[in-house]
Amino acid sequence: MPGGLLLGDEAPNFEADTTIGRIRFHDFLGDSWGILFSHPRDFTPVCTTELGRACKLASEFAKRNVKMIALSIDSVQDHLAWCKDINAYNGEPPVEKLPFPIIDDHKRDLAIKLGMLDPDERDGQGMPVTARVVFIFGPDKKLKLSVLYPATTGRNFDELLRVIDSLQLTAYKKVATPVDWKPGDSVMVVPTISEDEAKALFPKGVFTKDLPSGKKYLRYTPQP
Repeated sequence: MPGGLLLGDEAPNFEADTTIGRIRFHDFLGDSWGILFSHPRDFTPVCTTELGRACKLASEFAKRNVKMIALSIDSVQDHLAWCKDINAYNGEPPVEKLPFPIIDDHKRDLAIKLGMLDPDERDGQGMPVTARVVFIFGPDKKLKLSVLYPATTGRNFDELLRVIDSLQLTAYKKVATPVDWKPGDSVMVVPTISEDEAKALFPKGVFTKDLPSGKKYLRYTPQP
């Protein structure tokens, strides 16, 4: 698949038309975190449910200082008409506005540049459709997480909030989050921290799980 972003890459500072007007991506993000999520096409069933859920959770993303922006391979005019359907799906008045913009990518320029095309899913004209990509960027504009779903599988936006909570916690604290972690659960002390440093950094205590190897690498501490 041509193009694409790797973890740690800086987001391209592209310009694009959107449902809120023309933007330059870095200016749009400002000093915030950002989530860019792509969609195969307007007026499609799975995409409508996803954007509906994203609207419902917009305030949760805002609490975390995350700016949301979607992308679909149709025009702004189509996006605005689609917004009415999305709002109606949510039981809201069918207005041409969502809590976040949708990028016009009707030429697939960004989908190609960012490596978003799904080689196995094609539209009625035989063109590859855009996969369900999630990019999460930090305030430094660098890619912190990417997830690629096929067009047939809808995303879990509660999980995206969970991983943002983990990314933000681990960006500022010397911890990692274990399997199935949720905010408030214990976290893990990263291996590069010495025992003495761990005691100083985590006054609530560090708890080590005994293992057959005798190695003391499973170290837990209450979430700082």
